[in-house]
Amino acid sequence: MQTTTENRFWQFDTNHWFQLFNSSEKGLSQASADKILIEQGLHPKSKSIFKKDFLLFVSQFKSPLMLLLIGAVIISGFLGDTSDVLIILFIVLSTGLLSFFQERNAGKVVEKLQSMISLKATVLRDGLKQEIASSLIVKGDVIILNAGDMLPADCRIIESNELYANEASLTGESYPVRKEVSVLEDQTELIKRTNCLWEGTNIVSGNAKALVIQTGEETIFGSIAKSASGTIETTFEKGIKDFGFFLMKITLTLAVFILVVNLLNHKGIIESALFALALAVGMAPELLPAITTIAMSAGAKRLLDKKVIVKKLNSIQNLGEVNLLCTDKTGTITEGCIIVAKIVDGSGQESEFVKQLAFWNASLEAGYSNPIDDALKQLKLTTNISVEKIGEVPYDFIRKRLSIAVSTEKEKLLISKGAFPQILSICTKIKRGNESVEDIAAHKQGLETMFVKYGTDGLRAIAICYKPIESTNISKDIEKDMIFAGFILMNDPVKSDIIATIDELSKLKVGLKIITGDNVNVAKSIALEIGIKAPVVMTGKQLFSTSPEALKQLVKKTHIFAEVEPQQKERIILALKQTYTVAYIGDGINDVPAINAADVGISVENAVDVTREAADFVLMEKNLMVLVDGIREGRKTFANTMKYLFISTGSTFGNMCSVAAASLVLPFLPMLPKQILLTNFLTDLPFLMVTTDNVDKEQLERPGKWNLKLIRSYMVVFGVHSSLFDLITFMTLYFLLKVKESEFQTGWFIESVLSELLIVFIIRTHKNFFKSRPSKYLFILSIIALILTIGLPYFPFANDIGLTPLPILNLVVILLIVVAYIITADLLKVWFFKRHNYA
Repeated sequence: MQTTTENRFWQFDTNHWFQLFNSSEKGLSQASADKILIEQGLHPKSKSIFKKDFLLFVSQFKSPLMLLLIGAVIISGFLGDTSDVLIILFIVLSTGLLSFFQERNAGKVVEKLQSMISLKATVLRDGLKQEIASSLIVKGDVIILNAGDMLPADCRIIESNELYANEASLTGESYPVRKEVSVLEDQTELIKRTNCLWEGTNIVSGNAKALVIQTGEETIFGSIAKSASGTIETTFEKGIKDFGFFLMKITLTLAVFILVVNLLNHKGIIESALFALALAVGMAPELLPAITTIAMSAGAKRLLDKKVIVKKLNSIQNLGEVNLLCTDKTGTITEGCIIVAKIVDGSGQESEFVKQLAFWNASLEAGYSNPIDDALKQLKLTTNISVEKIGEVPYDFIRKRLSIAVSTEKEKLLISKGAFPQILSICTKIKRGNESVEDIAAHKQGLETMFVKYGTDGLRAIAICYKPIESTNISKDIEKDMIFAGFILMNDPVKSDIIATIDELSKLKVGLKIITGDNVNVAKSIALEIGIKAPVVMTGKQLFSTSPEALKQLVKKTHIFAEVEPQQKERIILALKQTYTVAYIGDGINDVPAINAADVGISVENAVDVTREAADFVLMEKNLMVLVDGIREGRKTFANTMKYLFISTGSTFGNMCSVAAASLVLPFLPMLPKQILLTNFLTDLPFLMVTTDNVDKEQLERPGKWNLKLIRSYMVVFGVHSSLFDLITFMTLYFLLKVKESEFQTGWFIESVLSELLIVFIIRTHKNFFKSRPSKYLFILSIIALILTIGLPYFPFANDIGLTPLPILNLVVILLIVVAYIITADLLKVWFFKRHNYA
């Protein structure tokens, strides 16, 4: 339970909290942490799997349709109709169990995915560093923080070094806030609590140790999340939900109308009520929520096999809609393996001195790991000078440089490396190759010319400078009056398969644009290398002077955006979204705004916490070919979900409308309520297998878009077609063959089930059905259901469900009607999709 003092923890020093939580600067013991987790019911061993499964099973019976069926069971029980009770109860339980096992399996897939990309935090337990899931952090834990880390709890700072945090998610303040050790007044406002770190915010630069004070719903972020819990619907989800409600309204309206008319025609109250209820169940798309969940989880499982982790399940549909991919070049277009080509002084000559400065700066920094420093750490020095680190000013995206203070046997030095313009701006002198130090003014133009040439040659150049210092009090304030030392020249080779990958994206109708902070000349060189002829490049400077309306048009023609600031990435994505469905790949702190702005945000497994948390998908390999597979899977999931929607709005809906209409003119019910429910049950299992179905290559080669107009047109065309053949069945059975009540109901039952089962094979492809191969499970289960339907009238319990064996002539006539229905439906389908440009 949260104490009063914990609500205002910024007003006490850290010793107070160490004592309260029985902790220290070395953190908690593992035994103490486990005890707290068990007491709070958060320890993995304390969670009940049975309870979770039981609640999931019960939830299968909460829908209005299920509750109505359960009511029908109770009514039938009171009236002593044992056969109806058993049949309806069997159908209800079987349907519930089927949905339960499917959703349980889908849930396990999601849990596996979440465990793979769950946020981790570095804590001290028993005085030793260890990485644990953020959900296992408890009060009293001491956590180690570096740039890019997300805060897993509300904390007090114990130690800090040039620490800046992004608190925009809580305060709305867009600029990073400096954080440091202090004790503040009780009434200090949130934005001024500089000794605290808050869950949900992230470290922009610097490093720190912090003590966890509040976790879970006790944190500020947790309390907000609880009060505003919920997820944002994707376009596809909203369309599915709205259309589902639309069908439900029609269904219930029709059911009530049929009930009233049958009662006015003096048919039995209970029989009429059960008939209307069965119609509602038969027409309603009750499997739609299960189909979408199962389709997405199946897609997520297939994506995992292709090394794409789905972080937000409902984003799979959006991935299928993507028609533009934006990415940085490092690791996607290029190998992402930095090679140090040369280290030169201000004259362009290789220099051992500059090499030594670069090595010290990279090997002694304590911030987050990055490819440039990793490459510099591998440098081999000819001299072995003893050096000790005395301070650091971590890298941030405003200064764009990293400074390290060192002490050698001879002197103390401040060494800064970073982007060339930012390093040049703090230098007043330059060290020449002959060891002389001169005023930099006369050399600036020459240095800028060298920088441009390196970029044109495809080399990434960053600059390095230094100066002797006396003080050991290191801060960014002393980054001035520096001596320019030289350039670090690096190369990141283009991936050998990138041109083939871009071709694959093009086949999927997905364009590619590169957004990078790199030098414009490097970016242009890369563009030419990957086959972009006469690349159009826009720089960050040009972006600043471009109006929103002009940018909307310019982004369409631009291939590469170079030298862009983090906030400009977001602006570019927002402009592109006016025309495209945009996916963005990023792995750095500076990519978060763009990831959030994109329709689909993508990160990589080794990205910083805040970036992975913002993303919808996490790539286990930073490889665009992996994403090509991901887009195909997204489109497959979309296509299979649409198949069920088409089945529900065409054949099934048409059949049930025909049954309803026939009940108004026949002296008996065209199908008994239990037969309608049995029709629904026999088709449910094959329909669920639609989620595993194969998808035609042609459908995968174009983005899937939610199109309500198309669905409504389909509903009218195929609903009328289905009802036409139902009318033929009605006329044949009643007027031509002159069958009695039981034979009529059996004949219509067989025709309804067979037409619904076989229409799946027509609707699943936009081509003629014999040109496309269905999945194994869909085919097998449909055949089993088909054989079972024809055989049911011959079962011993056939009389209990109102079925009777049909004469051979009647059965042959019904089968011929079904064959004619399927052939004409296939021809109609091909015409329909060609007319709507979907062929």
